Amino acid sequence: MEAKQIIGTKPKMSKIRRTYMIKLVFRVFVFFICLYMTIRHPSSLNILYGWNFFKSFTIYHVLWILWMIDMVYQIIPSKSAIALGSQKLFKFRFKANHAMIPVERIKRHIIETTKSAYIVFLIWATAIVIITIGRIYHLYNDAVLFMMTVAFYVCDLICILVWCPFRLIMKNQCCTTCRIFNWDHLMMFTPMIYIKGFFPISCIVISAIVWFVWEMATLIHPERFWEISNVTLSCANCTDKLCTQYCQKLRNPRLID
Repeated sequence: MEAKQIIGTKPKMSKIRRTYMIKLVFRVFVFFICLYMTIRHPSSLNILYGWNFFKSFTIYHVLWILWMIDMVYQIIPSKSAIALGSQKLFKFRFKANHAMIPVERIKRHIIETTKSAYIVFLIWATAIVIITIGRIYHLYNDAVLFMMTVAFYVCDLICILVWCPFRLIMKNQCCTTCRIFNWDHLMMFTPMIYIKGFFPISCIVISAIVWFVWEMATLIHPERFWEISNVTLSCANCTDKLCTQYCQKLRNPRLID
């Protein structure tokens, strides 16, 4: 058998990474559209208050629909529309390791990662408290809180595709194995928590449901969240290749045929 080694070659961009790159460009575009509307047409943000959401159709309704679709995809099984890291709570994404992994070892791993996750939670909660204090003392208005949410909408994909600060705390090897992958929307919408209206409240409530489903899954099926017990998440079997800056370090850059 002839073996050919290709060392140091850059891995081909996966279909889902390409899709997410397009999504990132789109989100940046959305950010600047929202920024323009906020500055030039501040009254358009009246949709955030009370039941104004149902009084007329605006560009923000499109954004709301996109956010809702994104969240629905996180709580229903999907084989192509969303990243593996977000879908690992489902049975169809689970492939057991043939080597018997003790249940206690799996539970211990989940407990350790959960502790790290809630360190992230506390840091985020502290940030929200600081944001809230700024709003109470009128350092900025609700429009700024909304723009923070839209900025986090962009940053969510930057964390996946470019660099993620939370990985320093979580110590996960890549986004696919991330313990808090589906916390993104809840974290994204929390700046709007004190805006009273259907638009922000509906976003926060649905994102909280997504978060709850995710957390319950980690308790009921912890084996699905660890690459040692679920070989689908292993670097060798990963098809997403979303976070290539980590993939290049983790994957063996040697192809043998």
